[in-house]
Amino acid sequence: SSTSCFWDPCSFGPKIIIFTAGFIILQISTEIIHFQIFFFLPQKLCYSRMVKGAMQLLLRAIFTLLIVLISEGHPVDITYLQSAVAKGAVCLDGSPPAYHFDKGFGAGVNNWFIQLEGGAWCNNATTCLERTKTRLGSSKLMVKTVSFSGILSNKAKFNPDFYNWNRIRIRYCDGSSFTGDVEAADPKTKVFYRGARIFSAVMEDFLAKGMKNAQNAILAGCSAGSLAAILHCDRFKGLLPPGAKVKCLSDAGFFINTQTISGTSHIEQFYSEVVNTHGSAKNLPQSCTSRLKPGLCFFPQNVAQQIQTPLFLVNAAYDSWQIKNILAPGVADPRGTWRNCKLDILKCSSAQLQTMQAFRSEFLKALNSLGPSSTRGYYINSCYAHCQTGTQETWLRDDSPVLSGTTIAKAVGDWYYERKRFQEIDCPYPCNKTCKNRNFE
Repeated sequence: SSTSCFWDPCSFGPKIIIFTAGFIILQISTEIIHFQIFFFLPQKLCYSRMVKGAMQLLLRAIFTLLIVLISEGHPVDITYLQSAVAKGAVCLDGSPPAYHFDKGFGAGVNNWFIQLEGGAWCNNATTCLERTKTRLGSSKLMVKTVSFSGILSNKAKFNPDFYNWNRIRIRYCDGSSFTGDVEAADPKTKVFYRGARIFSAVMEDFLAKGMKNAQNAILAGCSAGSLAAILHCDRFKGLLPPGAKVKCLSDAGFFINTQTISGTSHIEQFYSEVVNTHGSAKNLPQSCTSRLKPGLCFFPQNVAQQIQTPLFLVNAAYDSWQIKNILAPGVADPRGTWRNCKLDILKCSSAQLQTMQAFRSEFLKALNSLGPSSTRGYYINSCYAHCQTGTQETWLRDDSPVLSGTTIAKAVGDWYYERKRFQEIDCPYPCNKTCKNRNFE
């Protein structure tokens, strides 16, 4: 649910093909030049090889730059928080937590935007052990550089309200939306459940690096990171100066408690297992756990109403992750009749679309159960998508999706700076022709 590379294949595939073809042509040109040098100056074989090598390095540098330009983002290197290990704040495999930090500048030096990375959850010893072999469980396996675009962009053109803030992406490697805290590692798998400690350790680090002087701050996230932003929202505000303007942004984190196409409560059981495995109960909002079983407090519909800090929800009513994993997970569709529909909404049958319309109704019911709020904002479009703030094409571009004539970037910026209240729900699919519907094939 989160892209950690220089480009989004779904969004920029055609451009990448074009530039790859260009790169191949440049490589051929290099070989021709190399041949010419060697043919005319055979005694200069060493010189010929040096020229070829230098040209290849130059071409690769140019190609890398072009890829970054394609993504309309900029590369930001990884930082490993080694000091967190002594505090027990570690990934599932025991490696240190990590983040990418692009410092603010100009008027934004005392403003902080923190994005929590997504990547679903692990719900038992087996699935958590499997994650240790991936970037979602080990910082050793994370790419060293990611591209910041969309709401993380440092260009006013692409991110007018937050471009000069301190912008941070915290990598996700605990499998519990930063809520777990079990003292001892699993004796059999040697897996650590320490998500809540990671959250505390990185926040302490940011406070020491200047966040203690924050004038403006946003805690945000994508998917599982977005759920974490909701669950930690009030806690985050409590870390910052009393006079700071602090708000939270949830992008594709409003996961609802609904039944599968086969009538089972798959996601409710799954969340209960996540909470039990990671020992998350003590780190969930007490306003919820005092009323409901801890597993139910992983659902924003049971938590968000009690959050005191202003919260903005960006979500697709036909959230592609929820359609694939909550409404029609594999266990509820053993014959795979929903496979093509889940990969591409254009391949859904009329009956499947009717089921998805019913899911939308359940989603809106859960959203409306939060009740009215003057500080809460929401942007609920009818796209088949998941996470829309971190990608430039859905955040702010000439062809970005709009709702009530407004881009996501404009709606979030207006809400944060209190220029205009935004609480809009899109008409049902397929009415919004500006949508960037994901095709997962």
